[in-house]
Amino acid sequence: MTAVATSIAASAGSPGQAGPGLASLSLSRLTLTDFRNYTALRLDVDPRPVVLTGPNGAGKTNLIEAISLLNPGRGLRRAVMADVTRQGAAGGFGIAARLDTPTGDLDLGTGIQPATATEAERRLVRVNGANAPGPSVLAEHLSLVWLTPAMDRLFVEAASERRRFLDRLVHGVDPGHARRVTAYEKAMRDRSRLLREGRNDARWLSALEETMAGHGIAIAAARRDLIARLDAALALGSTVFPTADLTIDGLLETWLADASAVEVEDRFREKLAANRGRDAEAGAATSGPHKSDLQARHVQRDMPAALCSTGEQKALLIAIVLANAKIIAARRAQAPLLLLDELVAHLDRVRRQALFDEIAALRAQAWMTGTDQSLFDDWGDRAQFLAVLGGEVVVDRKP
Repeated sequence: MTAVATSIAASAGSPGQAGPGLASLSLSRLTLTDFRNYTALRLDVDPRPVVLTGPNGAGKTNLIEAISLLNPGRGLRRAVMADVTRQGAAGGFGIAARLDTPTGDLDLGTGIQPATATEAERRLVRVNGANAPGPSVLAEHLSLVWLTPAMDRLFVEAASERRRFLDRLVHGVDPGHARRVTAYEKAMRDRSRLLREGRNDARWLSALEETMAGHGIAIAAARRDLIARLDAALALGSTVFPTADLTIDGLLETWLADASAVEVEDRFREKLAANRGRDAEAGAATSGPHKSDLQARHVQRDMPAALCSTGEQKALLIAIVLANAKIIAARRAQAPLLLLDELVAHLDRVRRQALFDEIAALRAQAWMTGTDQSLFDDWGDRAQFLAVLGGEVVVDRKP
């Protein structure tokens, strides 16, 4: 067994038992102001998994979307920030959460400061009441993993969706990854603008390409490291969910297989300089980690994931997300929060029970949504059940 596999195996106990050495991390309070269909909401929960049930359109997904915005990025719906503000609200929205961590309570908050005559709209982030420099800080305090119905076609959609999915998995293990991706993309946009405008300032372009090369290699290396860890974790997975064999198809990732990071950084910098004319015509950088693609195969069927049935693709996704959660638990000594939107309705009872047992073994607080409460009955009193209806949330049943 590899060192990575040994670390992952130690992070999770048998089904229904807490992984040895894992600390508890849970959300204990969620407060929303003018978010989606919630005018004002304060929700207090205990550390157990949370089951949110109610009719379609009641606001179940809105609740877990709010939690997902306590990480860098645009959340599980990839919404424009202004669009999540409640219709008719005078200002922006607010999300606040209290986390129960091994070192005590931690307060995180985010929201939008609406545009004014003198200042553009901007996102605000607070940690323990103090203003933070930006959303990337959130990844240092809270790790999230989610699955939504919109991800069902991940393996057959554009490479950009799989790349975004992979980078989000990396964020959970390596909080600095979000900042590197942001810095790389900013430098790439600035370089592309200069090239399109014909402003061939060699010193300026070289500085931007230096930034792209440094961050680009770090991004590619982090992706390769996570792929190796995911493959090790997937090899240790249960027989209920299929095993995925993952690879990353990208220029820098391929180069890193045969050369040192320093050598690859030099090669990429030289390639960017040589491609200036080509990139000017294309209007964008034609090479780099922004072109990489995540590939997956169903091991048991020896088939690319894109050719598998919809159900098999869903099972592969669940296996990958569970493996990533185990990696995060091993790396950070605490499981991430899991946000699972309308997931169990697509699983038979054997796989539902296996999923619940995996969550319990990780000591993870999972937030699960569904319209049919009976599909969650196997949780028993291991979970807390809440009913959601028209912007209100109430305890649905007591253990």
